[in-house]
Order: sequence, then structure tokens, then C-alpha cells
Amino acid sequence: MVPKIRRGSRTHGLLVYLYGPGKRDEHTDPHLVGSWDGFAPDPGRDTSPDPDPKVTLARLAAALDLRVKQAGTKAPAEHVWHCSVRTDPGDRTLTDAEWNTVALRLVQAVNLAPDGDPDGCRWVAVRHADDHIHILATMVRGDLRRPRMNYDFKKAQAECRRIEQEMDLRQLKPGDGTGAKTPTSAERFKAERTGLTETPRETLREAVRQAVAGAAGEAEFFTRLREAGLRVKLRHAPSGDVLGYTVALPGDRNRDHEPVWFAGSTLAPDLSYPKIQRRLADGATDAVTMPEADSGRSDWSPSARGRRTATGIAERAATLLDSDDDDAAAQLVGVGELLDAVAQTSPAATRAELGAAARSFERATRSHVRAERADTRAIRSAARGIIQAGSALGRGEDGGTTAMLVSTLVLVALAAARWHSARGHAQQAEASRQTAEHLRAAYRQAAAAPMQALREQGRALPEAQRRTYETTIRAALPENSTRADTNTKIDALAATLAQTEQAGHDPKALLQEAIAMRELDTADDVNDVLVWRLRRLAQLPAHPGEAARRPQAGTGRAKSVANRTGVRTGPPAATRPAAPDPRNRPPRR
Repeated sequence: MVPKIRRGSRTHGLLVYLYGPGKRDEHTDPHLVGSWDGFAPDPGRDTSPDPDPKVTLARLAAALDLRVKQAGTKAPAEHVWHCSVRTDPGDRTLTDAEWNTVALRLVQAVNLAPDGDPDGCRWVAVRHADDHIHILATMVRGDLRRPRMNYDFKKAQAECRRIEQEMDLRQLKPGDGTGAKTPTSAERFKAERTGLTETPRETLREAVRQAVAGAAGEAEFFTRLREAGLRVKLRHAPSGDVLGYTVALPGDRNRDHEPVWFAGSTLAPDLSYPKIQRRLADGATDAVTMPEADSGRSDWSPSARGRRTATGIAERAATLLDSDDDDAAAQLVGVGELLDAVAQTSPAATRAELGAAARSFERATRSHVRAERADTRAIRSAARGIIQAGSALGRGEDGGTTAMLVSTLVLVALAAARWHSARGHAQQAEASRQTAEHLRAAYRQAAAAPMQALREQGRALPEAQRRTYETTIRAALPENSTRADTNTKIDALAATLAQTEQAGHDPKALLQEAIAMRELDTADDVNDVLVWRLRRLAQLPAHPGEAARRPQAGTGRAKSVANRTGVRTGPPAATRPAAPDPRNRPPRR
């Protein structure tokens, strides 16, 4: 149940709309379902001997405005409080009596008409569709004072959550005031008229978010905005310092044919200029990345190495989130940037689901928790490396490393859901879970070819060798992870263990190391997760069709493990791909 609150100054004009045919959706059988005293005239169902809807509507408007006129200049300029309340499409149809109860509880909750107060404001509730009502109230009390209506939106939201539970309706997640502003009805209608799949506000929000992902500084951030095809206007202080920015879509103009500008703060709370400035300072991408032990072979493509680097860093982000430390809030912002980077450069087959995952996780990056030590350099550098490397090819090592990274990001999203749930962040936790579902869908697409090849290689192993690896796997994993219906997944894991041994590693020790990296309880399939961890630890090709490299002479496992925790030179230099037109994007899910 979603309440939307607006303020206005024309009681009669709003009633004309509510009882009229509608400007977009057809208004069917408009009538009152409730009023301040239960006896208000109803233009929709006037039972007088000679009813005239226009006359009745004028009487209703005069009755609602009575105290406004009595208050004179003391009445507020915008004296109309308008709240539309809509049920979810999957909810049952409420009766008029139930809608009257909803309206009565809402005007009481926001202090318009407190229970038992004879001087409460006058109000009516109009129903002209099955799934919603409109509450119209005039904000002058019977004693001619204004009602105290602080935080009316939050109070209405909280009351709707209670009504949903009591009336057995779909229960939405309570918010905390950190969500991005939703498009207005006018913006949505304009987008439909002009043939856009989403409003300019939503398009700009995503474009700005992608521009900041892995940006080395403000200059690069503003350059990316312009490369994405946006109009950018900077606000400067007398000293020349930048104070803020606004963006607009080319061709999006108002009735005066002027560009429709949006400040970053109106797109999302974390996209204001001061917050972006702080993020770029806290997570400066000053040549921070992983050594070759994590990034892979030098003969692999920059996009493959960048994804391998990001996988190791994402593993550590998940570990920090599992530690239940408030400073992990900074990692959420970094993970959001990493998802944006992967979505921008992913193979075509996975781009839609990864884009949906990045949009879902955007809500999970914002809460009232602030990290005191916000060091996001490593994860922002990983995002930068992926963007600089450009688009993955979608086949071979590039496509395989996409599956490797996405498999890890699923666990990161679930760790974020637990972190938010522990703090009562219902909307953010739900957004994290939705992100995990999109990532799982993307993983299935990206991993189909390499996992099939691995299963075939596992089945082709000599019987004795295969049984040895199966014994190793079953001894290392919990019984529920190796049940009979997962034999095909064990084939892939067995093939990977065989390749690690061929590359000069101890398969048992390496398997234990992969298991110990972090928990596996939230993995959709433990075997798949271990396949990718092993292939990264042993520097095996992500696509099994490519040859593995044996460890260099004089480098043992202990040294390799130590190297993976270090930091060395910056991401591979490459030209970032030309930014796509932000308006040419698949519809939102």
C-alpha cells in the first residue's frame, strides 16, 4: 500500500479532477467512501430529487473550504492536503467500508483529524477505481488553527505498514529516508508520450552513477558525464572552485523549450556534489590493484585480468561485510561501483541481468550508517581497471572470468543482505537479495559453456583418478553439499582438481584453502563456487579450453598466498570504450 502526498491551493479544481473522466486512467463510478462527519454531499451518488453533479460538487467544495475562508489571511496559501493511496496489483479488492477505514486511520495518523477531536480538519475520501482512493483535506482546524503535521509522509508510510498487516495485504518494506526520489506522475506521463522506456530522472541517475564508478577524480567524472551524451552545467564559486553540478538529457525540454536540469542531489542522496567529492577523495584510485598472483597470466586480455583482480577484492569485501562492522558501509558503495563497471563492460548475453543487478544494489548502498574509516581504494581501483580494460569478449577467458566474478558477487550481495538485516534496513536488505537473484541469472548465462566443458572433462578422467578426486571432495565438503543429485557438478570440480595437480599444486591443500576463504552456506551451489576459487588460486584458465600454466620455478604455495594479500602496480592501461547513449537502454525490470 503506497501513499503519495501533495499540497495544493484549489479544492474545487481537485474535486473536478477526482469526479471527472480522468486524464490518463479512466475514472469509473467516482464516489465518496468517507468524510469528516459521514454526511458530506457526494457528487457521484447524489440521491436528491433533482441532482445536478456540478451543483453538488460546488456544495462539497464550499463545505471543505468553510474554515479556510473563516481563517482568512491566517490560512496557509497551500491549504489542500492530497493523499492518494494505492494497493499492490496482487492485493485483493478492498470494499468501500475498508477504504473508509484506511482513510480515517491516515488522517488520524498525520494529525489532520485526531481521534476524538471535534475541531479536526475537514476531509473526504474519493474512490474512482478498484485499487486506490484519494484523500482531500483542508488544513485549517475548527478552532481556525493550522494542524501540526510534521513528518506527515513518514507517519502515513508507517500507518500503511500497519494497515497492510492487519488487512492481510502485501507488506512493503519500511523506508529510512535514504531512498532516491521517485519520478513524479508528470515525468512518467511525459516519458510515455515521448516514447521513452523510463523517465529522464531515472536515465540520468543511472548515467551519473556509472560515470562515478572507478573515476580517478572530479575531472574524469565530469568528462565521463559528457562522454555519455549528457548536458553538464557546473556552478562555480567566485574563486573558481566547483560548488555543484546539474545534468540534463539532450532533447528533454520544458514548456518554455529550455533544458530540464537535475542537480545530483535530486537524482539520489549520494549523488550530490559534496558526497561524490568525498567519495572520490576517500577512495582515490591511485594505482592500487592486485599482484599477478591474483590478476592471472600476462598473456590474458586486460578484461580477463581485471575481472580476476576484482574477484579477489570482492571476496575480501564479503569478508568485511560478514564481520558486522559499521565501517563495512564503505564497502557497499565500492561494491555498487564494481557492479556498475561490470554491467557496462559485460558480454551481451549477461548485460541485461547485470544492469538490473546494479540498479537493484543502488538502493543497498545508502543507509544512515557512516563508515569512520572509509578506505575504498582497492575496490574502486578494481572497478576502474574493469572500465579501462573495456568490454569483455563474451567467450574464452574473458567470458569465463565474468562467470568467476559474478559467482563471487552473488555471495557479496547475500553478505550485504545479512549486514543490512542486522541493522533493520529492510529496503536495503531486500534490494541486496534482489541483486543476488539477478546475479544468479547472469551467472547461469555466463557459466553455461565453461561449466559444461569442465563437466565433460571430469567425466573423461580415468575411473581411478576420478574416484580419488571424488573421495577428496566428499571428505572436504559437508554431506549436504555432495548429495547424489550433484554428481554432474562434482564432475566439474574433479576436473578442476585434476588440472590444479597437473599445474603442480597439491589438490587437497588447495581445496582446503578454497573452502577456508569464507563461508559457503549462502552459496547456491558450493561446487560451482569452489571451481572458480580453485581456478583463481591456481591461475587456471577460467575457460577450460585454454591451457594452464605451471607455477614458475622457485615459487611455492606459501609465497603465492602471501603475494595475494599485497598491493602493487596500477590497473592495465587501455582505452575506455565510448560511452553509450544513456537513452538507448533496455526497459527496467
